[in-house]
Amino acid sequence: MAQLLIEIFSEEIPARMQLQAARDFERLFGDKLKAQGLTWETLKAYVGPRRLALHVEGLPLEQAAVSEEVKGPKEGAPEQAMAGFLRKVGLTQDQLVLENGVWLARIEKPAKQTAEVLPGILEEVILAFPWPKSMRSGMSSFRWVRPLKRIIFLFDGAVIPFEIGGVTSGNLTQGHRFLSSGEPFAVSDFKSYKQGLKDNFVILDHAERQSIIIEKAHKVTSEAGCALMEDHGLLEEVAGLNEWPTPLLGDMDPKFLTLPPEVIKTSMRTHQKYFAVRDLSTQKMAAKFLIVSNMKAADKGAEIKRGNAKVLSARLSDGVFFWSEDNRKGNFDQWLEKLKGVTFHAKLGTMAQRVARIEALAGNLAPLLRADAGMAKEAARLAKADLASYMVGEFPELQGIMGGYYAEAAKLPGDVRDAIREHYKPQGPSDSVPEGAVSAAVALADKIDTLVGFFAIDEKPTGSKDPFALRRAALGVLRILRQHNVRASLSDMVALWYQTLLIYAGPDQAVYVDTENWRGSAGPRWAEGETEVYENYLRDFRAGLQESPVWVIPTDRDYDLDIKFEHVTNAPKVDNARLSFRDYRTVSAEFADFFADRLKVMLKDEGVRFDVIEAAFAAKDDDLVRTIARIRALEEVLAGAEGEALEAGFKRIANILNAETKKGALPDHAPKVLPGAPEVEVTLVHKALSLAPTLDKQVDDERFAEALTALSALRPDIDAFLDGVLVNSEVPAERENRLALLNALRRLMDSVADLSKLA
Repeated sequence: MAQLLIEIFSEEIPARMQLQAARDFERLFGDKLKAQGLTWETLKAYVGPRRLALHVEGLPLEQAAVSEEVKGPKEGAPEQAMAGFLRKVGLTQDQLVLENGVWLARIEKPAKQTAEVLPGILEEVILAFPWPKSMRSGMSSFRWVRPLKRIIFLFDGAVIPFEIGGVTSGNLTQGHRFLSSGEPFAVSDFKSYKQGLKDNFVILDHAERQSIIIEKAHKVTSEAGCALMEDHGLLEEVAGLNEWPTPLLGDMDPKFLTLPPEVIKTSMRTHQKYFAVRDLSTQKMAAKFLIVSNMKAADKGAEIKRGNAKVLSARLSDGVFFWSEDNRKGNFDQWLEKLKGVTFHAKLGTMAQRVARIEALAGNLAPLLRADAGMAKEAARLAKADLASYMVGEFPELQGIMGGYYAEAAKLPGDVRDAIREHYKPQGPSDSVPEGAVSAAVALADKIDTLVGFFAIDEKPTGSKDPFALRRAALGVLRILRQHNVRASLSDMVALWYQTLLIYAGPDQAVYVDTENWRGSAGPRWAEGETEVYENYLRDFRAGLQESPVWVIPTDRDYDLDIKFEHVTNAPKVDNARLSFRDYRTVSAEFADFFADRLKVMLKDEGVRFDVIEAAFAAKDDDLVRTIARIRALEEVLAGAEGEALEAGFKRIANILNAETKKGALPDHAPKVLPGAPEVEVTLVHKALSLAPTLDKQVDDERFAEALTALSALRPDIDAFLDGVLVNSEVPAERENRLALLNALRRLMDSVADLSKLA
C-alpha cells in the first residue's frame, strides 16, 4: 500500500471558497478512484490561502483486473442499435455472446499500475472543479480560481509526471509569503510536507488554524479583563486568510462606544475582519478589538495594532456621522417618502406599496395573535423605513435592528419598537421567533406579503432554485403560527393579501369595473361616488372572490390617492404603469400545496413518521395548527394498544370495501337495523350511529386523541360483526346495509385521519 500527496499551489484563494473546495476535492477524487476500482484507507483534503492539498493513505500499487459484462440490444434489434452498442464497448459483433435472446459484451480490463491511472484522474478533477468563480491566466485557456504556480504530485515517494495550464508537477512547494525565506523546498511524503510547511510558517490544516486563533484570542483577551465575542463565520473566514494566524488585541477610541454595539461589531466584521470584545466587568462592549494578523512581528504587533486602530477609527467615524444624521427629528416620514421611489420588484411595485400591503395585513392578522390592531399597523407602517437610512445603506444586514434604535430615539411605544426590530425574524432555523404579539403580527404580515406576492406573479420556487428565499419565509410563517397558536387557514391569508389591493380605493374614489364579465352582486357599471355599490363589491370580494379575478392595478398614482381598479377576465398586456396578478383560486391552491410540503419537511425533521404525516394531511384541514394537533394525536394513539386496535379494525373494513369498490359504487346511505338482523350487526349499527355526533364534536373541539381512542374501542364489535355475519349476503338488502355500515365506519375514521396511509 502506498501514499498519494497532491498540492495545487496558486495565488490567494478567496476565504469564502476554501472549505467547500476541500470538500469538493475529497468528493471528486474519491469518486474517480472508486470508478477505477481503487480503494484506500484514508483520504483527506487540506486548504489554505494559497494551496489546495490532498493526502491519501493505503492506495494499492496496482489496479485489480476487472471483468465486466455489459448488456446490449436484443436479438433481431435494428442495425443502428447494434452499431451504437459496438461503438460503445469497442468490440465487433463476433466477440459478443448471445444469451436468452440478448447480446452481451464481456470486457476484460487487465490490471494497470496505479501510477499510470492517477494523472488522468487528477486532470479530470481539475478540469471539472466547481469553483463559484474561476479565471484564465495569460494566454492559456485553462481556468482555475487563481493563477497556478506549482503542483506537487507524489505517489509512493516518486513524482508522477503531469502538466496542466503550463505548470508541470514536481516535489517543491513554498512557505509563508513573508515570514519564510521565500525559497521553495522539497518534500518526500505527507509528513515531511506538513512539517516543512510548519517550519516555513504555514499551518496546513484549516481546523488547526481555527483552534490556534480561538486559543490565543481567549488568552490575550482574558489577560486584558475582556472576553471574545465569538463569531464562527468570521472565525472560518480569518482562518482562510492567514497561514500563520497571530491574534492581537488592539484599542479603539472609547468615544465610539456611543454607537449601537451592532454598528461597531458589523463595521469591524464587514470591513476589517476584526472580532468584537466584551468587558468582563460591565458585560458591555469594550473599547478594544481583536485582529488576526498573518505576521509574527518583532515589536509584538504594536505597529500592526496602531495601524488597524487608525483604519477602524475612520470607519467608525463614518458610523458616528450616519448615526447623527439618521436620528434627526422627522426622519421616519422622510424615509417613507423615499420608499416611494424604491422598487421592490418590477411586478410587485415599490417598497411604499409593499409597506402599504404589510400594514393592511398586520391590522387584519393582529386579532389572530391577540395583538392590538392599531399598534400592529403603525409598527408595520414604520418597519421598512430604515431601509432609506444612511446606516442601513452602509450596512444592509442591520435593517430592522437600526429601525428599532431609531424608534427608541423617537420615543415610539415599546411594542412598536420591538416589532420594527424583530419583524424579519425568524430568518433561519437557528433564529428565534418574535415573542411579542405585535412583533409576531408584523413578522407574519411581512412574510405573507412576500410569499403570496411572488406566487401571485408566478415566481414560485422550482427544484433547487429559490431566488427569493420563499421556502425560508414559509418555514418562518410555520414557526410563528405554531408558537403563537394562530388559528387561521392558508386560504384566508391569501384572501387577506388580495383584499389589500382594494383597501386604498375608498368609497369617495372612482372604481372602474368590467361588469360584463362580473357575476357578483355589484350591479350596473359603477360611477364615481357610488358608495353603496363599492361596499357591496368589497363585501362580495371578502366573502369569496367567487369569480377568481385577475387583478390589474394601475400604479401611476400613489396608493393613498384615487386608485383605479380594473376587473377583467383576461389581463391586458402588462406595462410599466400597471401591476398584474394571477387569479385568487389558482394562487390559493398552489399556496396550500407549497405550505403542506414545507410542513411535512419540518415535521419529518422533528422525527415524525412520514406515514403519520400523510394520514393526517389527507383530512385536508386548511388550519395548520389543527393539522399538527391531529398528527400529534395520531402519534400518541398509535404508540399504545389503542393504536393497534384502531389499525386492525380499519384494515379489516378497508380490505372488504376495497374489494367491493372494484365491483361498483358502495352504498353511501346511513345503515339501518333490519328486521331479524343478528345481534352483532344490531350492536355495531347502534354504536356507529351514536358515535357519529360524538366524534364530530370531538373533532370540532380538536380532541383528536379522544376521537381516535373512541374509534379503537369499536375493534371488538367490528371483529364480532365480521366473524359472525356474511357481509356479501345473498339477500340484496342485507348485503347493501352491511356494506353501508362498513362504509359509514370508514368515513368516521377518515374524519380524523386517513388510516390507509399508515405503513
